[in-house]
Amino acid sequence: MLNLDSALNFEDFYQVLFNNEKVVLGEKSKNRLEKSFEFLKEFSLNKIIYGVNTGFGPMAQYKINDEDKIELQLNLIRSHAAGAGELMNSIDVKALMLARLNTLCLGKSGIHRSVADVLSYMINNEITPVIYEHGGVGASGDLVQLAHLALVLIGEGEVLYNGKRRSTHSVFKEINIKPAEIKIREGLAVMNGTSAMTGIGIVNLIYSKRLLNWSVFCSSVINEIVQAYDDHLSEELNSSKMHRGQQKIARQMRAHLSDSGLTRDRNDHLYSDGADKNTFFKEKVQEYYSLRCVPQILGPVSDTVDNALKILIEEVNSANDNPIIDVDTEHVYHGGNFHGDYISLEMDKLRLAITKTSMLAERQLNYLLNAKLNEILPPFVNLGKPGLNFGMQGAQFTAVSTTAENQMLSNSMYVHSIPNNNDNQDIVSMGANSAHMTRKVINNTFEILATELATIIQALYCFDFDEKLSSATKARLDDLRKIMPAIGKDRTLYKELKELKEFIRNREAY
Repeated sequence: MLNLDSALNFEDFYQVLFNNEKVVLGEKSKNRLEKSFEFLKEFSLNKIIYGVNTGFGPMAQYKINDEDKIELQLNLIRSHAAGAGELMNSIDVKALMLARLNTLCLGKSGIHRSVADVLSYMINNEITPVIYEHGGVGASGDLVQLAHLALVLIGEGEVLYNGKRRSTHSVFKEINIKPAEIKIREGLAVMNGTSAMTGIGIVNLIYSKRLLNWSVFCSSVINEIVQAYDDHLSEELNSSKMHRGQQKIARQMRAHLSDSGLTRDRNDHLYSDGADKNTFFKEKVQEYYSLRCVPQILGPVSDTVDNALKILIEEVNSANDNPIIDVDTEHVYHGGNFHGDYISLEMDKLRLAITKTSMLAERQLNYLLNAKLNEILPPFVNLGKPGLNFGMQGAQFTAVSTTAENQMLSNSMYVHSIPNNNDNQDIVSMGANSAHMTRKVINNTFEILATELATIIQALYCFDFDEKLSSATKARLDDLRKIMPAIGKDRTLYKELKELKEFIRNREAY
């Protein structure tokens, strides 16, 4: 049971999202919510507080009468539930919900506790609001996406429940849930925040970490296949450069290859007596960059993932709506904590890093398929009859096409601000758009890695050296070969490649 009295961490999100750990409001959370609500109710009696007794955005100059305050919040929710496009997937919505619940439980929003109670019940019982991908611009928060969440909290809109899309009203009635109560600023407090982009971003990071490990796995096995020299992974070489990510990737690959009987020690070959007598070396003195420079290529990816994780966890544990209710100082502060630039920039950077990961996979794939480069494998790793059969030739086209799409999608959203809202929102973050695009790039890269991994499996069928493979390679090889048997006579591969993609997407490499 995850108690929301203290700050959330990355592991907390993983457990709730993938292991269905339940969340609970502890006594501290309940007290913070109640004190914040009571303070705002009293403080706003004779003062002008944005979104409590004023209109919203450029209409904030209009005073709202006391008898219209609840209708004001309902109007805001209903009018902004205007999303379009594809539905957000359930795991992203669940992450959004947990992110929003956590920031509300900080007691900086002045909401009625029923909002947190209904939200936690929905998380624990897999009631997923219908939320669309296209919506907020990420400056006054993820307004449109979170409006669809708020709509469900008040018993309206639609949800996914037990695999069916249904009206919220019917589901709440069936399982006897009372909608959240609108009292002061509950609509604005739910909607004004960065929880959509942050929730999607945290899910992106979960899959990015897994993707990175599979990229290390593939890179390590290729080093075994080509019997590469091992000094490009040495601690001595990689510690001479100060980047933590590079050192981490090199260390991970050394661990993978520690008991391999295939990688070679340069001392036994090119540094031995008489090695300098040759004037031409048939075997490569150094490998191509896509094999030799993996720590230098994936190191920045690792550092980018780690930094993005730090920023997103900071954001999810922050009060990110407006205004901020501070019970300790007995004051209400107006500002822009809903602005999503931190998340937008990190998602842009992550998208660039994952695109580079896909480019590395595509180049390694090309190396394996091009017999003129590797000089040890048949063209296209074709285990059938040359000319008659095609091996992995067709699959390469898809991988190249998908890599090109990633390169296009890696353009920045962070610098694509478009003013809107009568120019009240004159510079925006586009954070949710950036997070959605990053999710697409991650999904694409799993497809590309699946094709690379299928080719690696085929390459291993070419050689009789299973007993020399590292234990890390052997640990996954049987399962992978069950999905992808040897290709002698040509067969359709799309189902096997899809299964392989789902295998690596849903399992850790190590």
